[in-house]
Amino acid sequence: MTSSLPSKFLRKISKEEVADLPVRKYEGRIHLIGTPAERDRAMDDILGERITGFDTETRPAFHKGQSYLPCLVQVATTSAVYLFRLEQMDCSAALTEYLQSSNTIKSGVAIADDLRQLKLVFPFEPRAVIDPGTVAHRHGLKQSGVRNLTAIFLGFRIPKGNRTSNWAAKNLNPAQVTYAATDAWACRELYLRFEELGLLQK
Repeated sequence: MTSSLPSKFLRKISKEEVADLPVRKYEGRIHLIGTPAERDRAMDDILGERITGFDTETRPAFHKGQSYLPCLVQVATTSAVYLFRLEQMDCSAALTEYLQSSNTIKSGVAIADDLRQLKLVFPFEPRAVIDPGTVAHRHGLKQSGVRNLTAIFLGFRIPKGNRTSNWAAKNLNPAQVTYAATDAWACRELYLRFEELGLLQK
């Protein structure tokens, strides 16, 4: 496949090259949704957006045969990142409206896997979904993870230290909150960069 990427972008990046990049975390407003009023305010913002970043987190399984369903949904907008804790509050109706909206793009790396697991929690038919990893593949890149794509296209490194922490804990610690928000924010930033570069056209 012939790549149509501008020559300034790497076609592949090593772990060492990623490690040399500056670390960036999401530094904007983060809202943990815990009340119906907070949920409604979040949805007003989310459904008014053209592009959102999307991600989920699931409690890690460390034993054979053990598995868990997603317990956190993260949605990034222009102004904030919203964290929906599925085991602590029923947000299924609001999230279904969002996921089924044709007017709001959901950008998420490996989003098909996230949505497949999320459908086991509540039913929905997703619309306006984009995977930046799939876009990258279409232009000749073999690396499609959010950290590699962020390094190549955004020029910074996002941390991964909290990936296997307990997302079902009663209280998420500040590092977990920032980690979760950063992934959703990065997915939105990747979409915007790909749009700027003209890479979204098929």
